[in-house]
Amino acid sequence: MGHRVAYWSVGTPELYALLRRLAPPELELLTLASGEEAERLALAAAAEAVVVAASPFTEAHLAAARRLRFVQHQGVGWQDTVAWRGLAARGIPLATTPQGTTLPVAEMTVLLALAALRRLPFADAELRRGRWHVNALRPLSRNLAGRVVGYVGFGRIGRAAAERFAAFGTTGLYFDPGVTLAPAEEARLRVRRAASLEALLAAAEIVTLHLPVTEESRKLIDAAAIARMRPGAVLVNTARGGLVDEAALAGALREGRLLAAALDVFEAEPPPPDHPLLGLPNVVLTPHISAGTLDAFEEKLSAALANVAAFFAGAEVANLVRLPAAVG
Repeated sequence: MGHRVAYWSVGTPELYALLRRLAPPELELLTLASGEEAERLALAAAAEAVVVAASPFTEAHLAAARRLRFVQHQGVGWQDTVAWRGLAARGIPLATTPQGTTLPVAEMTVLLALAALRRLPFADAELRRGRWHVNALRPLSRNLAGRVVGYVGFGRIGRAAAERFAAFGTTGLYFDPGVTLAPAEEARLRVRRAASLEALLAAAEIVTLHLPVTEESRKLIDAAAIARMRPGAVLVNTARGGLVDEAALAGALREGRLLAAALDVFEAEPPPPDHPLLGLPNVVLTPHISAGTLDAFEEKLSAALANVAAFFAGAEVANLVRLPAAVG
């Protein structure tokens, strides 16, 4: 019997069959049927390693996981989905999986911006109800060509998104304290570096978020930041829901201060039925699926499971996260 690895998201039988085909033979994959808490606790207790994606692996799960030796995050945004303080206290390593995410998230960012600019979900829903808004949406719709896009965070996904936006004829600003591009690269992506986040928010017609949630970035786009945004701007978030004050965003959309928003991620996932954004016609909402293509899944899980196998083999593990040695 191989090392027991728990896959922490609830999937379909087809998805689980694919996972088992991708898993190296020395790993025994454990999966969830319902995702109920009792089932998760039992799975945690049996696992030597856990592969975490969007479903949080909490301190309670960690407490039950007495055999746990390694955690592999399916993506890179581990701060709000893994009980990392507990991992640090127990000396359990955590690794991330950057593979497979960049292209689908970049494509989805452009898709969401286009859908928001053209009110696509509203037009589709109305047509299905027999309402033919051939001209009613014209005053509310905009072309993507010619728009100024603001990239908050400009790592690999932000840059991949900028490359695709530029093909539509956009120009852009980027704000990322850790990134300064060479002039030739800025010219290729049709962007320039913003002096500050405030300057980016004031100039951009589309603001798109590409950074993790940290203590510093949580609720970065709050009421004050939204007030600094250009009137009629569009906000796109394919990063993490915790970056945005969703109540403040809903208020700005209701008041018409922002033209639209498009969110693939939420602070609570799934959002509650009374979430203030759900009833708004100028919002595009998707269930955290930006990286959720079959192509991306195969690339990502092949890399993640290979990394788990490397850990148990005593080989070098890729993309280890530097957790604090101890937590006070």
